[in-house]
Amino acid sequence: MVRILVVDDHAIVRSGLMMLLNGRQGMEVVGEAADGDEAIAQAQALRPDVVLMDLSMPHGKDGLTAATELKRLLPDTAVLILTMHDDEGYLFRAIQSGASGYILKSAPHEELLGAIRHVAGGQAYLYPSATKRLMSDYLDKLKNGEHAGTYESLSDREKEILAKVAQGYSNKEIAEQLVISVKTVESHKSNLMEKLELRTRPDLVKFAMKKGLLTFD
Repeated sequence: MVRILVVDDHAIVRSGLMMLLNGRQGMEVVGEAADGDEAIAQAQALRPDVVLMDLSMPHGKDGLTAATELKRLLPDTAVLILTMHDDEGYLFRAIQSGASGYILKSAPHEELLGAIRHVAGGQAYLYPSATKRLMSDYLDKLKNGEHAGTYESLSDREKEILAKVAQGYSNKEIAEQLVISVKTVESHKSNLMEKLELRTRPDLVKFAMKKGLLTFD
């Protein structure tokens, strides 16, 4: 039995997915969540085999940030991104987050069911046209001397904090400017440095300079 946690900020979407999945042999929806924070809490409590995760959720953590944290906390739980974003940037970021699969909300029901079975069995899944696009973009980046999916793996908030840290602002100053807690700033800073494989502030500053992020107000 594949145990599934459904995560989407729209209640009607969650209800539809739950009806679809619970009606299939070998699948059971064990819980639902409306944002990334709730998804992490539910996943830790329920230990599902698969988290079916929306990308864009306006409240709390977004899908990619939640996926990254889930893979750290529950490495044996597969995260399958279910989204309307047919976009290479999101695709790269999803892969960098540790998600096991990426499928569009416009996909047929049978394709979604197959994707869930794939990731539950420890395999990766990308919707058909994504594989070709992924390889093409990766090869282009290699030709240009770029590292595929490094800066692109950061969330918008992480990019914002990266720039401010590089500009010399303290965690407290960043928290005040962005109207978030110091603890949240520290969490984002730790995540972005891990994603970029950076160890010190000077390393971060050098990276920010290469990306042209050091603009001062």
